Amino acid sequence: MVTHAKLALLVVVLFLVSVATGPVWWPWRLGNEVGWAIVLDLRLPRAVLGVLVGAALGLSGAVLQAWLRNPLAEPGVIGVSACASFAAVCAFYSGLAAAFALALPLAGITGAALAVAGLMMAVRAGTGTVSLLLMGVAINAIAAALISLVLALAPNPFAFQEIWLWLAGSIADRDMRHILVSASFIVAGAGLVLMNRRWLDALSLGEDAARSLGVDTRRLGLWLTLAVGLMVGAATAVAGMIGFVGLVAPHLVRAHVGFKPGATLVPSMLVGAILVLAADIAVRVLPTSYELQLGVFTSLVGAPFLVRVIRRTRASWLAA
Repeated sequence: MVTHAKLALLVVVLFLVSVATGPVWWPWRLGNEVGWAIVLDLRLPRAVLGVLVGAALGLSGAVLQAWLRNPLAEPGVIGVSACASFAAVCAFYSGLAAAFALALPLAGITGAALAVAGLMMAVRAGTGTVSLLLMGVAINAIAAALISLVLALAPNPFAFQEIWLWLAGSIADRDMRHILVSASFIVAGAGLVLMNRRWLDALSLGEDAARSLGVDTRRLGLWLTLAVGLMVGAATAVAGMIGFVGLVAPHLVRAHVGFKPGATLVPSMLVGAILVLAADIAVRVLPTSYELQLGVFTSLVGAPFLVRVIRRTRASWLAA
């Protein structure tokens, strides 16, 4: 509980720093309509989305690593992020994103729902975790190929640049409408996971062991697939591709709370929010001509961490 309180306090501190950070520092000190417009219209939605997106990715990573019993699992591994991105890219390409403000997040959620539907069919058929993982890789590959095809067919360089910038991941220039659309799905997905947290502990022992303890693994798999799809789909729809948060957050938490999956869920949510808020603050203060995309920054920082995890995993396999 003390760990939770400390992490929550750090989230609050970074939230306030995020609201204060930018070309105009501490804008509310100006005490006029312009200063408060900056806070309410630009900074506050960005900070709120940082918390929502980070919490969704962190919790999804913790669920997938426990469910698939794979320390390298992260939200993009089951193909939901890639499908959400492809649907959003189609919204860009068709012009719906320019004509309808909510077309982008709604398209992303629709793409995520289609990916989840395919995975649910696999779970209903009794597919094991290894097969489910391979199916996710296949979905990722297909969605990535389709995204490349859409980019190649972009009608002009400006459309190509707009699509690429969105794919690179960012929570800048978002408003309260994006929050309203994404928050309900993220909260619903998080609620499903937390309601089934004690069964996730049993599932982490293996499907056969979980069944011997009385767990309906097929039903639990349906709920977990739906929950991860809702969270990752909504987060990707409003923020684009932000990688490695779902991988890093559970690993940072596990060293302090132990290896019981249920105990890692809430801390992983908080650490995910911390990572996204901290990364978003960093891209604003870096001395670059243009603000670096959030997804690019998290990939640059997260890739070395992935190499470290792979080396540790390989060492444990060799030792066994």
